[in-house]
Amino acid sequence: MVDFRHELGALEPWIHHYGVAAVCVILTLESLGIPLPGESLLVISAILAGRGDISFPSLLVAAWAGSVIGDNIGYLIGRLLGHRLVLRYGAKIGLTADRLHRVEVVFARYGPVTVAFARFFAVLRQLNGIVAGTVKMEWPRFMAFNALGGALWVLAWTMAGFYLSRHGARIDVLLHKLGYLGAAFGAIALVLILAGFLGRGLFTKLRGGNPNKPKVP
Repeated sequence: MVDFRHELGALEPWIHHYGVAAVCVILTLESLGIPLPGESLLVISAILAGRGDISFPSLLVAAWAGSVIGDNIGYLIGRLLGHRLVLRYGAKIGLTADRLHRVEVVFARYGPVTVAFARFFAVLRQLNGIVAGTVKMEWPRFMAFNALGGALWVLAWTMAGFYLSRHGARIDVLLHKLGYLGAAFGAIALVLILAGFLGRGLFTKLRGGNPNKPKVP
């Protein structure tokens, strides 16, 4: 289990000194595959925002921008370098063949929907953009799902941290439970997204049509 009390002590001075710019940069780097504590950063930042140390609206914008920018840089890296070169140079930041393969399996199974819920799972979040690029997903589709997933992820964690700051809970104890909360948020997001797709298909079948078949005038 990650020691979130240690992360609190390490991240808080950076946020105090550099403000939301630090949040944007750290989340950008995490989205490029570097293992950094994204959820912890958001909760700690939101708690500081709840105390009035930083602006909460600015935090939302900076966190979302960092997430989307990082994923899009990763997308370009994956798209331009390809699978082999990504593996060759990715080892320097912990991007192993096994980790990349696991993410590619998820992409193959769920397609672009993966981009939306990837934010809620550590390995998927860090390799989301890179793998989308290596499998040559269409950029407009990637951007749409990525922007949506980033917004949901940022809102979930910052609102949780803001709420906790308003109710005076002990930060170190609550941060210790982040791993379980992350899995719960991810599961809920996945269920909602898949339910939407399945519901659309069911509705089409009930109408006796084909969602991919063009309408004949």
